[in-house]
This record gives sequence, structure tokens and C-alpha cells, in this order.
Amino acid sequence: MTTKTSRRAGGRTARKALRAAPIAKEDRPVRAGLEGGTYKPLTPEGMERIHQAALDALEQIGLADAPPSGVEYMTRAGAVLGGDGRLRFPRALVEDMLARAAKAITLYGRDPQHDLNLSGNRVHYGTAGAAVHMVDIHGKEYRDSTVQDLHDAARIVDQLDNIHFLQRPMVCRDILDNREMDMNSIYACVAGTTKHIGVSFSEPDFVEDGIRLLHMIAGGEEAWRARPFVSNTNCFVVPPMKFATESCEAMEKVIAAGMPVLLLSAGMATATAPPTLAGTLVQAVAECLAGVVYVNSIAPGHPAIFGTWPFVVDLRSGAMSGGSGEQALLTAGCAQMHHFYGLPGGAAAGISDSKLPNMQAGWEQMCSNVMAGLSGLNMVYEAAGMHASLLGFCHESLILGDDIIGQALRCVRGIEVTEDAVSIEMMRSVCLDGPGHYLGEDDTLTLMQSEYVYPTLGDRISPKEWAEVGKPELLDAATARKEEILAQRASARLDPALDAAIRQAFNIHLPA
Repeated sequence: MTTKTSRRAGGRTARKALRAAPIAKEDRPVRAGLEGGTYKPLTPEGMERIHQAALDALEQIGLADAPPSGVEYMTRAGAVLGGDGRLRFPRALVEDMLARAAKAITLYGRDPQHDLNLSGNRVHYGTAGAAVHMVDIHGKEYRDSTVQDLHDAARIVDQLDNIHFLQRPMVCRDILDNREMDMNSIYACVAGTTKHIGVSFSEPDFVEDGIRLLHMIAGGEEAWRARPFVSNTNCFVVPPMKFATESCEAMEKVIAAGMPVLLLSAGMATATAPPTLAGTLVQAVAECLAGVVYVNSIAPGHPAIFGTWPFVVDLRSGAMSGGSGEQALLTAGCAQMHHFYGLPGGAAAGISDSKLPNMQAGWEQMCSNVMAGLSGLNMVYEAAGMHASLLGFCHESLILGDDIIGQALRCVRGIEVTEDAVSIEMMRSVCLDGPGHYLGEDDTLTLMQSEYVYPTLGDRISPKEWAEVGKPELLDAATARKEEILAQRASARLDPALDAAIRQAFNIHLPA
């Protein structure tokens, strides 16, 4: 019998030291841009049928209420304005504009390490929404959301590895002037995170000021156009099959300013979209294809995200059901249609109908986040923090969502079967010559950080250990983590001279 040389590296102490050591971004078990696409609820025949039905809808029904400027752009490209005021889109026009559309885009962060490559099946998770309330988990109450809450959310996102971008998740209800609210929303987000940001404009007239603010932050128009680190979330349609006139006017202005745009169609199945899931997909696809024609008739190849965001209604009450299995299916189906067209796409997942971060919230958030990731959705919006069917946002839930998304991303990554991974040499040495377990093997220690994801707050200790440390509650740990982050100065804060210049030009409500 040969004598085995021990490959232990110090046992438990070594494992703890290795776990505590920083790991290179490319060696992490999960990260932004992992490839999904393994889950496919739609068959190839189903996707083709949805595509053809969407083309029929555009050609026969069309969309109403385009602004005069939009009518001019799209009719010049080949759309037909009917006597009923509806724009109709011949099949050949849609196919031509799909050929012109950008197939891969980069969403930039203020810090280049946060740049997002939107192509193929690459998956990114982030926030979104327009919640009007904040969730107080300890008082079990809802209160109006404020600009400070938005800034704090941005600061928290900046510190969470698995939240890859920040689209404004709440409305600053303490700022009554809409122009000031829009400018302060941009400021609160940018001063809180260097990740990519998404914002909206309440009115077209506010775009110019918003772009002026972004030029100041970027260091000038040229620097902004080279790396636009903020995109415009644009609800350019009012389902069913109508353009949102003012939003379209704002979209034209942000396109001229070089800002990427999310073309967002948010129909509600059974209310503002057909009652079947397939019919809801048809309408969402048709509306967003109209958006593709619109954008590319203005600026061919402009960075645009195909934002099919269909939602579900609980017919027992008429309330939205963002946490339902049907919602998860719709989102996954949307991802497949994005891939069908070869376009960068986004949809909603991670929404909870529960009012608090509890077991219901956990199953709802995990279900749709996993399915969105497995389907290869490029941008998973509203993935963390959203409660009460998008009415409430919760900082603690945002932090817990980082753990949920870490596990979802590990599912997206799948199992790599390499020659080394299936080698039986280690099995032979452990079983025939070694201790009969793998805990002390070099490969075990090496792979513990690259093969496995460990929750930051999730509790995996034994009941005995849990009792010994005072039986901690998960929400208390999330609150402690929130307070730890917010007690530190924001790493994304702006240079003091720049900040002073911005405050001179705009009425910034956050304290300096």
C-alpha cells in the first residue's frame, strides 16, 4: 500500500481564512452577465405564432395617439396613418426596423467595473418601480417614500454584489414640484451609486434640465455621450395599443441627447391586456415592436431595451399579483421573445404581493427571479425590495434580496462538467488511501469560493449554535446591515466642488 501525503490545509481554520479572503471578480461563483437561457416555456412554434400574431395586430389594429412628431418619423419610414388616427405598421417595415435595431448594447456605470453587456442570454438583476410607500418592518406600517429613502436605496445597492443596477424604485413624495422631483431623483441616485441608473421624466419639458445635470456630473456633453451612465425608463405606450403622447415626446428628446431608452409596455392581463398568457405576450410584443419602429425611425441603432413588462391581475379582487406563478411564466416567455428577435430585453420579476419580508415574500421573489434568470432575461427589473404589488419598497428586503439573487444566479450558472470536475483521482485517494472524507483536500478548499455561494445573512447554523448566540432574527440582521451601510460615507458621493455647482444650479433637497 502506498503512503498518502496529507493534503490538509489547516482544517476548519484554513477554511475560515480562505472564506474571509477577497476573491477576484472573475473567480466568484456568481456575477453580472452569467449566461441563462436553459428554461424555455415557449416552444419554437409558439414563439413563431406569437410573432405572427403581433405582426397582424400592428398591421390591422395599429396604435393610436402618437404625437405629431412621432407620426412624421414613423410615416416617413413607412407606417400608414389611417382615417381613424391610428398608425399601422406593414410587416416589411417592422422587419426592416428590426434589422436596423441594436442587437447588443452596453449600459455604462459611472465606474467602468459596473458596465453591463446586454447581449445574448446574459443576465443582470436590479431594482425598478415607482413605489409610493416605504415599508417599516418593525412597526409593520407604510409611510410616504422620500428623496432620502431613494438616496439610501442607492447607497445600499452600491454595496450589494448581486444587485447589478439601480433603476429608481420609488417616488420622492416629499417633493411636490415635479421638475424638482425629477432632478432630485437623478441626483439622489447618482450620489448614491456608481452602478448604471434608470430614471423617468414626468414631463417632456423636464428632459433638458435633466440632461444639463447629467452633463455636469459627467464632465461635459462629450464625456456624457461617450459613456451615458443613466438610461430613460419610458412608458411609451398605454395598453391596449395606444401611444403615451407625452412620454413619446420625452423619448424623442432623450434619444437626441444620447440617452439609452427602456421601451416599457406594462399591460395587465385580463384588464389592459388579453386574458390568456399567450395573448398578453402578443400584445406586449406588438407594442414594443412599435417602439422599435419609433426609435429606429429617429436614430437607427440607438440603444434601446425591448421592455415587455406584462403583469397579472388576481381576478378575485382585481388587484395586481406580481408574485404569482403566472407572472413568473410571463416574464420567462418575454425573455424568449427577446431572444427570438435577438434584441436586448428586460422584464419584471422579484415582486412580492406580501406587505412585509416574510415567507410569502421569499417564495414569490425566488420563484420569478430564478425563472427570469434561467430564461436568460438580460435585465431583471424590480428584482429586490418591492412589496404590496409594487406599492411599497423596503430597504431590509433589498438587502435580503441580494442573498436571494445570489442563489438564483447560482442556478443560472448551472453545473460545469469538465474533465477535472469528474476525475476520480480524488475519490480514489480519499476512499482507498485517505480519511474517508473530502474536507481537508486542497481542491475542496480551493473550490469552496468558486463553486459555492454563501448567503450574507441567511442562517445555516445549527439550532444549538443559534440558541447560543441569542436566537437572532433574520430581519434584525438585515436592519443591522442597513444601518452599517448607511453609517458610512457614500463611496459614490460627488466631488465637493461639483456638488456645490450642482446645488447652485438646481434646488437639491438632500443635505450637503
